[in-house]
Amino acid sequence: MIQLGNDWDTLLQDEFTKDYYLQLREFLKVEYGNQKVYPDMYDIFNGLKYTAYKDVKVVILGQDPYHGANQAHGMSFSVKKGIRTPPSLVNIYKELADDLGLQIPNNGYLLPWAQQGVLLLNTVLTVREGQPNSHANRGWEQLTDTIISLIGQKPEPVVFLLWGNNAKSKQKLLQNPNHLVLTSVHPSPLSANRGFMGCRHFSTSNKYLEDNGVSPVSWQISNV
Repeated sequence: MIQLGNDWDTLLQDEFTKDYYLQLREFLKVEYGNQKVYPDMYDIFNGLKYTAYKDVKVVILGQDPYHGANQAHGMSFSVKKGIRTPPSLVNIYKELADDLGLQIPNNGYLLPWAQQGVLLLNTVLTVREGQPNSHANRGWEQLTDTIISLIGQKPEPVVFLLWGNNAKSKQKLLQNPNHLVLTSVHPSPLSANRGFMGCRHFSTSNKYLEDNGVSPVSWQISNV
């Protein structure tokens, strides 16, 4: 049984017993036994472990984990210390610099965001090495739709940052007028200049939180 160590355990306990999830588990056992799969199986749910449901005030929704060696560790867009910052995150940092005047850090470890209530969630939580979207349509989407819907039911204001078509498709799950949903193209180098750069999502998020009596996010990541 999965133990996340916070209120997600109670919220998702029924989900982890459903047929689709049990089938997903069997698929993952085979994949991890026979393929190189990211992230490490003990890191799959780090996003939920580091950001309890009660603390979520911003959701950054990615597609699936980084598929290169040693990059993914269970939080969307984040990489471990010592790993080169991936191009999509470089663009996120550039937008933060333009939007809020922040310094671009020398690492891509986003745990400080997660600890402030920023849920770093992918729609699919595992991937084969070098094969993006290789674990799509295996059941992860049903679980993460449930997670998104549960957050959407919170009475407290939450900001959802949906970047790219995959993330934007989840907008239909979010009908609660208490929340702010911001959409953009994906920050990857292939699309960032078509609307991500200059979107000012970070200042907009903080203003919305402050206007609703919620402490803003300190987006600055420190150098290591």
